[in-house]
Amino acid sequence: MTGTEPLPSLVSTAWLAERLGRRALRVLDASWHLPAQSRDAAAEYAARHISGALFFDLDQVSDRTTSLPHMLPSAGSFAGVMSELGLADGDDIVVYDATGTNLSAARVWWMFRVFGHARVALLDGGLGKWRAEGRPLECGVVTLPPGRFSARLDQRSVRDLDAMRANLERGTEQVVDMRPAGRFAGADPEPRAGLRGGHVPGSRSLPYTELVAADGTLLPPDALRRRLAAAGIDPARPIVATCGSGTSACTLIHALHVLGHDAAALYDGAWTEWGGREDTPVATGPA
Repeated sequence: MTGTEPLPSLVSTAWLAERLGRRALRVLDASWHLPAQSRDAAAEYAARHISGALFFDLDQVSDRTTSLPHMLPSAGSFAGVMSELGLADGDDIVVYDATGTNLSAARVWWMFRVFGHARVALLDGGLGKWRAEGRPLECGVVTLPPGRFSARLDQRSVRDLDAMRANLERGTEQVVDMRPAGRFAGADPEPRAGLRGGHVPGSRSLPYTELVAADGTLLPPDALRRRLAAAGIDPARPIVATCGSGTSACTLIHALHVLGHDAAALYDGAWTEWGGREDTPVATGPA
């Protein structure tokens, strides 16, 4: 199917079930959970996952030279780990997670795209919807022979601390914070110790959970547009998405892509970087 059949950026459980097991279609379980949830994503994968799915360890496929969580690795490092996992440049990739909202899967979808692999999709509704429909699962750890995967970072899709500081002055990009409203306002504590409460001054607030329905599927396009408008976000203008550690923010980037807007960038350091410093301004209260 690779290269002949279009691969949507969002695929249904029925779509995947019809194609599961085809050559060069790789399924990745990219589950990751907040530390406070005390869930072991790798153990849960080994106990139950979609048939043939490989495990993508988000914590391990990150820059290990920084204390900030989930920072992008180098292109060479990403290519090496994906090759060891058994992926190849010609593969079609479908990513899911077990969070119920495709929280971490969206981050992994974005990582493949930012490293130049465009043929990647999210499984709408993730593992929760797949299980609710009684579709096949298996246990154990899937391994493949090494593949040949290459990567090249698209720097235009990433913002660092300096770029975020500069945007405070210029205001050319809308900063959209995907954390829960209480954390955005500074009323609720951060899950990571040592972080101030609040948000980057001038940010809009749009909790990532507001982009999905009760079954974890992405809202229809018209509903997504209404959510964006209600949060004061203009998808036609430049957007930088942020959150706690650069994970849930990617749900917005994916949703914008579905709506036909591909210019959104990610602040990779996210609130863990901004809120963990003493030299960055912080605002509290609603947007």
